[in-house]
Amino acid sequence: MTDQTTIGGTASLSAQVAAGTRFPSGTARSGKSIQAVDRALTILEILAGSKEALGLNELAARTGLNSSTCHHLVQTLVGRGYVLQVGRKRGYMLSSRLNELVELQAGEADLADIVRPQIEVLAEQLNEAVQLAVLHGTKLVTQLRVGRSSAVAEADEIRKMTALHATATGKAILAWLPDTEIMRVIAENGLDRFTPKTITTLHGLIEELRHVRRHGFAIDDEELREGVVCVGAAIRDEKGAVIASISATYAGHKNSEAYRAHVITGVTETARRLSDQLKANRY
Repeated sequence: MTDQTTIGGTASLSAQVAAGTRFPSGTARSGKSIQAVDRALTILEILAGSKEALGLNELAARTGLNSSTCHHLVQTLVGRGYVLQVGRKRGYMLSSRLNELVELQAGEADLADIVRPQIEVLAEQLNEAVQLAVLHGTKLVTQLRVGRSSAVAEADEIRKMTALHATATGKAILAWLPDTEIMRVIAENGLDRFTPKTITTLHGLIEELRHVRRHGFAIDDEELREGVVCVGAAIRDEKGAVIASISATYAGHKNSEAYRAHVITGVTETARRLSDQLKANRY
């Protein structure tokens, strides 16, 4: 007996990868196949099943390819955005490109329409701007913005897309991603400095994300724009997976301990209600 999932009597791909199974090219299939495409897909399958970046020699060994052929195929996948090179010594990992294609094909339910009523209530209660954001691939996309504070200018959405480390909505999502996903986001977006308070080191960001997980909310304390503070919290689906985040934005001069606590309470309670609603609706 074995506890590994099997399909048609064959160990699952993830189990084979975990065991370091060698994947020979040219496996017999019905009909004709193009060898280069077959080999490239094998590389993608191996990277998808690996919990860490794989070096070129390891990839070549698992695919049964010589190093030169494997290198050319991997570099093609890197050039098309399907594979990321994480430093010369750390090897290769799958990018988010395949997820983006799946999302594009399948389409997504309009989350913004579902959460809008409660977001509007929160914006009115706080008299501040409230945002809903989702992670598309490695980019942070604001799907909904309700309300506006006269003391806070509108955010630069293009800048925010790659600034997950400096935004409350971004950190509220990042905190719950697997380590490999966090590294992928950082590898593609970087840790740019926007203000003197921006976190620009991996160690600093990891510590910040631990704080988010421990307390259940994220703070952007003038890290994206000076004079602007945001409080964010994650929204989960019926399986408990984080699918989005909300945040409230207010002017830095309001950032007393009492006011911050007031905003934190509003944001976290709304995020909890929205998560419960999505679970009930089986979003």
